[in-house]
Amino acid sequence: MPELARRLEAALPGVFRTGLTVRTAYSSDASIYRCVPLAVAEPRTSAELARVLELAEDEGLPLTMRGGGTSIAGNSVGTGIVVDTSRHLRRVLSLDPEARTAVVEPGVVLDDLRAEAARYGLTFGPDPSSHSRCTLGGMIGNNACGSHSVAWGITSGNVEALRVLLPGGREVTAERGTSGDAAIDAELRRLRDAHLGAIRTELGRFSRQVAGYGLHHLLPENGFDVAKALVGAEGTCGIVTEATVRLVPVPKARALAVLGFEDVFVAAEVAPFVARSGALTVEGMAADLLTALRDQPGRADAGSDLPPGGGWLYCEVGGDTIGAAQDAAHALAEAVQERVPGTTSVVVGDPARMRALWWIREAGSGIVTRLPDGGEAWPGWEDSAVPSERLAGYLRELYELMRAHGLRGVPYGHFGEGCLHLRVDFDLEDPRGVAGYRAFVEEATRLVVAHSGSVAGEHGVGRARSELLSAMYSPGLLDAFAAFKAVFDPGRRLNPGVIVDPAPLDAALRPGPGRDTLKVTPVHALTRDNGSFAAAVHRCVGVGACRNLDTGTMCPSFRATRDEVHSTRGRARVLAEMLRGESLPDGWRSREAHDALDLCLSCKACASECPVNVDMATYKAEFLHRYYARRRRPMAHYSMGWLPLWSRAVTAVPGTSRLVNAALSRGRIARVVKRAAGVEPRRQMIRFAERTLRDWFRERGRARAAGGPTVVLWPDTFTDYHAPEAGRDAVEVLEALGYRVLIPPGRVCCGLTWHSTGQLGVAKRVLRHSLDVLAPALDAGLPVVGLEPSCTVMLRNEAPELFPDDPRARRLADATVTLAELVARHEGDWPFGTLDARAIAQVHCHQEAKGSYAPDLAVLRRLGVDTDVIGSGCCGLAGNFGFEPGHWDVSQSCAERELYPKVRAADGELILADGFSCRTQVAQGTGREALHLAQLLRRALPRT
Repeated sequence: MPELARRLEAALPGVFRTGLTVRTAYSSDASIYRCVPLAVAEPRTSAELARVLELAEDEGLPLTMRGGGTSIAGNSVGTGIVVDTSRHLRRVLSLDPEARTAVVEPGVVLDDLRAEAARYGLTFGPDPSSHSRCTLGGMIGNNACGSHSVAWGITSGNVEALRVLLPGGREVTAERGTSGDAAIDAELRRLRDAHLGAIRTELGRFSRQVAGYGLHHLLPENGFDVAKALVGAEGTCGIVTEATVRLVPVPKARALAVLGFEDVFVAAEVAPFVARSGALTVEGMAADLLTALRDQPGRADAGSDLPPGGGWLYCEVGGDTIGAAQDAAHALAEAVQERVPGTTSVVVGDPARMRALWWIREAGSGIVTRLPDGGEAWPGWEDSAVPSERLAGYLRELYELMRAHGLRGVPYGHFGEGCLHLRVDFDLEDPRGVAGYRAFVEEATRLVVAHSGSVAGEHGVGRARSELLSAMYSPGLLDAFAAFKAVFDPGRRLNPGVIVDPAPLDAALRPGPGRDTLKVTPVHALTRDNGSFAAAVHRCVGVGACRNLDTGTMCPSFRATRDEVHSTRGRARVLAEMLRGESLPDGWRSREAHDALDLCLSCKACASECPVNVDMATYKAEFLHRYYARRRRPMAHYSMGWLPLWSRAVTAVPGTSRLVNAALSRGRIARVVKRAAGVEPRRQMIRFAERTLRDWFRERGRARAAGGPTVVLWPDTFTDYHAPEAGRDAVEVLEALGYRVLIPPGRVCCGLTWHSTGQLGVAKRVLRHSLDVLAPALDAGLPVVGLEPSCTVMLRNEAPELFPDDPRARRLADATVTLAELVARHEGDWPFGTLDARAIAQVHCHQEAKGSYAPDLAVLRRLGVDTDVIGSGCCGLAGNFGFEPGHWDVSQSCAERELYPKVRAADGELILADGFSCRTQVAQGTGREALHLAQLLRRALPRT
């Protein structure tokens, strides 16, 4: 292997990556399959892509193409070279609004193409739920469909031409009428004519029949369209380097009618009628999915906009105006209600409400991997399809089949076209469960065939269903498939095991037997995973929401690097391989796992935005805790991890802070200190308060609101020792509201800095001491007001996980409130004036992930502050992260996405940021001062 790696890297410098960190990150996709590749290639040009193929042939290695890695059938994993086109080959080469076509590279993300096309009122019709990260190359490989394909067609119907690299160095341009090569055309015609009967009777029977090669497109009546025949080949026949795709006009306005039914079976019965009525989408969903969603933290009220029912159809309609679209949606709902009395409905025209409703459906593939009782559910029988008029009967029998096998699953999908998505709770860790998986899938295949259906309705067959093609098609048609592949890839180099010569569907299972040989009792309770670190890691099913570049806040390090290793999914895959112990045998000493986690900012965005709530910040803390056990840590862990101790020491003696600040302002001294402390040299050192919050509070004398209700103000390290002005203003604000403010009499700390650096033993000792100090306040039921969002999250979320058996931790979590929450719910006199100002607000990433900014916005509105909230997530400093060497580029990239540009462009706007890290990043990156909400509220008080 080292010699092979050297040859590949020497042949194409900067393209091949052969380290184990990368290879294990690519070991799986969104399927249940696992193959650790020998190398990953990230070509930057089509010429490099051709060279990669040539090298694969020279070395005798199989080659597998990969786009966004969201394949659910296992189409994008392989043991040879995995080629990722998404990092560099991602240009829209041209767009012709008159011809309604676009020419794209294979790594273009669908949403990027749609954004370009939207400038001309156009779009690419097929739109899988992974549209924010799936690539056109992947969609062409799988013949992807999506919610709008009921109106605008599947991918094969929207591809005009393909430029394809073939083994042996040939490049052809396939289109209607030709492959671009006369010899290939002749072979294809001979193949077609030899199997005319089977092709005409077995293929192209309904829109969602995408299992196997689309040989029906070669029929004379279909124009001998070789490009369309290659769509859905799953990378087994050639490598797409360029595609010409068809665009469709979009309605000027849209409205969404969500129809509620007694159960999902009634929804399935009605779906064909709705599709014939001209709806742009006819998406079905069962109540089980909503139940699973509401079981997630903070989502108990999810789907409150849905009409009553046990099954729903999402029916989007268009119009020239929003009024016309809503009228059409109401008319559709009324037509269905006439057909099925008792149908409930909600019509939505507001884009924000529509997006919120669509999110539930689009996140389905992630949500349903965890059943309401916490059980795991897996793809495998993921996207079967039948003619839509047979869906209800098929779905009923499928439920009966699951019951007969003692299995459960949550169905949803493209009901208007008869395509059903289903995750099932197969017990894949046990050999008997694997046998049960095979038995179920084989019976389900017979069932779907009995309903004239297909084992694949949009994801291709991949490793999951290629073996099942023999139950769906005649031997003659299977021979035609083999002959078709042989025309293009006679050496069977490309994506072996898929479609032709299928790999066993129960081989190379990622969640299969032996997946977790590294046993561990985590420090955190991991309550939602029953105390299992392995179960927590395996939450990641690979849907790739962490690869979103323009929506949400996850994952900041991937957005900065576009590197799969530095996505939440990539890290989860590396950790999973560490737990398995085969490719990464060093366990908790794994350098590969350490490197994968290094650029994780611990922002916790994945804990809320990931459909299955992967919490990589917690996993990183657990890993670092063991990786550095009885070993020397990086100096940053001692300097910034122990910041509360150093801050207390510096501020303990009057005058010391002034001397230290003065010394650190001198370049030479600062450089020496930063080098010794393990701090990024381009960072400015933080300043220490000359008068701490505690000192000020102790010296100020009697509180103004001595008789009011009592609250405890949490004196976090940052507020107490570094930014006491926010704490002083908070005290005055709380007293103006009538509260009596207390500060804990003893030293308290939430343990955040130790927690984020994986020093969990110290973090627990510190937090336990704080619980002892706070015991009287907790016994008295006093609210604990937090000013620093990251510390508030530690008290609310991490304390109960670190001390699951200490009731005080739960009481502290329940007692903790933010300043905004306390002010927003205040019912007494309102002492604040109106500021009539504009502001730019950076929400702390922990608050966004584990709390809410809604109370802050409510307070700001009442103060007369028009607020523009930064939507890109973490500021990039992220506590110790941005101060550590090697993190500067990612830290600055995060801030440059939106925060820095908006702050620099601010013209009179206030800059708001409750997080000390966020304020520090703003100050060091732009020279502007950001204010804590407490400081803003203090400004709104009458001057005394």
